[in-house]
Amino acid sequence: MSHVSTPQRSDDSDAPSPSRRRGGRGRKREKAGGRRIGRKILIGLGVVVVAAAGTGYWLYSDLNNNIKGVDIDKAIGDDRPEKLPTSGQNILILGSDSRAGANGDLDKADVSGARSDTALVVHVPEGRKKAVAVSIPRDTLVTRPECTKSDGDKVPSAKRVMFNSVYSLAGPACTVKTVEQMSGVRMDHYVEIDFAGFKGLVDAIGGVPVTLDKPIKGSKTGLSLDAGTHTLDGTDALKFVRTRYGYGDGSDLGRIGLQQKFMIALLAEIKKQDLLGSPTKAYKIADSLTEALTTDSDLASLTKLTEFGRSLNGIDPANMETIMLPVAYDKVDPNRVVAAEPQASTLWKAIRTDADIPESAKKSPATGGAS
Repeated sequence: MSHVSTPQRSDDSDAPSPSRRRGGRGRKREKAGGRRIGRKILIGLGVVVVAAAGTGYWLYSDLNNNIKGVDIDKAIGDDRPEKLPTSGQNILILGSDSRAGANGDLDKADVSGARSDTALVVHVPEGRKKAVAVSIPRDTLVTRPECTKSDGDKVPSAKRVMFNSVYSLAGPACTVKTVEQMSGVRMDHYVEIDFAGFKGLVDAIGGVPVTLDKPIKGSKTGLSLDAGTHTLDGTDALKFVRTRYGYGDGSDLGRIGLQQKFMIALLAEIKKQDLLGSPTKAYKIADSLTEALTTDSDLASLTKLTEFGRSLNGIDPANMETIMLPVAYDKVDPNRVVAAEPQASTLWKAIRTDADIPESAKKSPATGGAS
């Protein structure tokens, strides 16, 4: 990671980044699938509300206490962009591979620390009628601002560090601060989902069916699947979303494709299950999901999550999309990427001003070989 040392990883993420070589073959992103993912992410934020609907009040406290909160405002202080002058909302969503607690058993406890494997900035403009989710590639070189960790220790600013190292070194508040300073966009909320909760959620709903158009063979995670449809339990689902080698060209773009495929399948499965007709299943799913969540302190309760979910009810799925932050291959280390200009600045400005994002700002020079 450039000038910052990072923990060793035992999973497929040790492999070079999606931009590990110029001209490497990558996965062609599907625009239609991207729009569905944006919709599913927002639906997912409301799953807690649906799942808890059939339970009694005596269960509310149990579920409520599962949710972990981080006081982002206190941790960052005043060194932040101004809030939008509109009622638009920006949410940073992270998928964390923390090895804390039950997560340690998922990797045979041979990897320490935690990383942000997935990062999405979800922008909901004023009026709540549409949304866009911007994915930040984990291998993007960024400037990490000076931060204060949860234990009070200071972390100095550093240039050219890999984006996913920020969470590992300094925690969620510093990740929020980094995103805010690279984008100029203030994050209104923070949502993090960890490995153990992800596994528990998949098991709670009885597995998730996914369909592969090509096989997964020789993955470092130990997962081997033929092309076709498979119902994955929590353990195999975790391997599935972490697979890099053994699928496609072996790049991180391939893994992102698998993660998107599984996200759609998971949330579709939750949505189709009769949660209101089965309070027991509703509680089991809500328990697993809330145990997986860490949010900013303003969302760290079922009541607050419910209110936030209701505020998104008017969003038209036809007006949602996901895009990748435009990046270019780094000139010093082609295994890493940097924000591509002027595309990245144009993208963030559109989000800051609640404007439509120009098509030119959605095009990324670094594609891993995808056209």
